[in-house]
Amino acid sequence: MLYRLEIENFYSIRDPQVLDLRIGKNVPDLPERFGSIFPHSEERVAKAIALFGPNGSGKSTVLRALAFVSWFIGESFQHKGPGLPCERFNDEESANRPIRLAIELGGLLDLSGAELSAEQIAASDDLGTFRYELHLQPTDGLIRTVTYEALRMKRKGQGKWQRVFERDAERKVQGSRTFPLSGFAQVVDKIREDASVVATLALFEHQASKVILQAAASVYRNILIDRTDLGDQAVIQYLAQNPPVVAALNRELQRIDLGVEEMQIVQAATGPVALFRHQGLHVDMPWGLESHGTRSFIRIFPLILLALQRGGVALIDELDQSIHPLILPEIVRWFYDPERNPYDAQLWMTCHSASLLDDLAKEEVVFCEKDSGGRSHVYSLMDVGAVRRTDNLYKKYLGGVYGAIPQVG
Repeated sequence: MLYRLEIENFYSIRDPQVLDLRIGKNVPDLPERFGSIFPHSEERVAKAIALFGPNGSGKSTVLRALAFVSWFIGESFQHKGPGLPCERFNDEESANRPIRLAIELGGLLDLSGAELSAEQIAASDDLGTFRYELHLQPTDGLIRTVTYEALRMKRKGQGKWQRVFERDAERKVQGSRTFPLSGFAQVVDKIREDASVVATLALFEHQASKVILQAAASVYRNILIDRTDLGDQAVIQYLAQNPPVVAALNRELQRIDLGVEEMQIVQAATGPVALFRHQGLHVDMPWGLESHGTRSFIRIFPLILLALQRGGVALIDELDQSIHPLILPEIVRWFYDPERNPYDAQLWMTCHSASLLDDLAKEEVVFCEKDSGGRSHVYSLMDVGAVRRTDNLYKKYLGGVYGAIPQVG
């Protein structure tokens, strides 16, 4: 599970921000809400993370950092743009400062690609934590040069970080027993300045890279990085190709929207079309006439379902957009349910519906706020002093006790 994020000089975040969401050992366990960083680890992290703050405060920047790291690890080799699809902080001093991103997460340390069941992984002794770090250097307004890239690990999450691979500003790559480079010298010498080690080596059947690439692909996001089409037709096309997802979606639509009896995907001359059967209506309704809230829910549903079924992280920006406040806690509860979420998938989301705070523990809440210089600051509610579990988080947040609220007038 993902438990730490570091961001510097990335979009609205100028100064280093560290978000460490590990839960203190003295905190009573809430097993439905908290999960071990890796099986049998004593360190825990929340399964659902909600980011609150005013418009433009940096909430989406936090999710974008996670999305970009996932994209860079797995997809950067295919990128054809003049620069990488990210931005540094917009002031003169930051123009030539490096962008720094890092994540830490727990899991299986074996990168051999051996097929293991969930039970075998849980029983494995080869578990621990990974740390991936990436430095990018802006040049002449473009971000296209990797000056540092490294993956490290700690067995059982203890001791010093051990190198898996490391790459320097001259593109010299060092491997390890876990990440052997024997036989790949010619490929390593040709790694582009704007592509990841993993994305490059995986194309040449480097086994450890293929395993890491697969892990990077388990981040399901509605934030675009290097794609321009995540629109309605793309969603309908995906549903047309995945009937089990449509069946699962219909079960939820019937539970949360009493007006919709069923959604069907039918083939038309122009391609697949979504139609909605409503109680009391003679003719099925097309996608364009369906409620905005229902369409918003359908757009994010496949991302959430994939995370729950396969494990990983769902990054959902503006989860509450056009979705009723009573539905939001229901979606969060899916990640608490061990039957729905057998692999301890995580949900990271941004939202404005402060009423959701009534349904969250303080370990699940992150705030973003922007200072007078346009710099975003990110902090967990765990970092705010004297927050009791019995506090009314909703009332105190709107009262300004925790910060990160709009200043009106």
